[in-house]
Amino acid sequence: MTFSFLAYVAQSFVTCKPIGTAPMTYLMAQSRSHKKLGPSQRQLKVGEVIRRTLSEILARDEIHDPELNRISINVSEVTTSPDLQIATAYIMPLGGKLYEEAIAALARNKGQIRSIVGRKAGLKFAPDLRFRIDETFDRIDRTRALFEREEVRRDLTPDPDVEDPADTGS
Repeated sequence: MTFSFLAYVAQSFVTCKPIGTAPMTYLMAQSRSHKKLGPSQRQLKVGEVIRRTLSEILARDEIHDPELNRISINVSEVTTSPDLQIATAYIMPLGGKLYEEAIAALARNKGQIRSIVGRKAGLKFAPDLRFRIDETFDRIDRTRALFEREEVRRDLTPDPDVEDPADTGS
């Protein structure tokens, strides 16, 4: 008795057993889209394209706002929503100052920036842009300060009185 692949798939679909208490929940109905695994490859790619384009626009002073053009801004990351309708750009003014002025200037020119990003990035729909201060460098500084504290350093150094089981070779 030979089965074709389609007959096998049809038979396995009919005979799959429900799981859990919901009668309509079948094994084959479970998909990867319901699990939170982080951003998709498309989100990452679109975010990187927007980041590069936004960096280029800000570096070349393509926005006609003297207040924005006098601030050098680094775009460190752009995250997008799963439907690619919202893009959040994490920025850091060079020199670590003028946070509020940079965010206000970018928000004021958001429409013009969105238009240029959509055109230059070649996106079918330009996402709504949101700007946030990148706090990664502040977190790194706080972590370094934490590791330099005496009680943390003491906890990180190995105790000579305690033998490490990995060193015994057993």
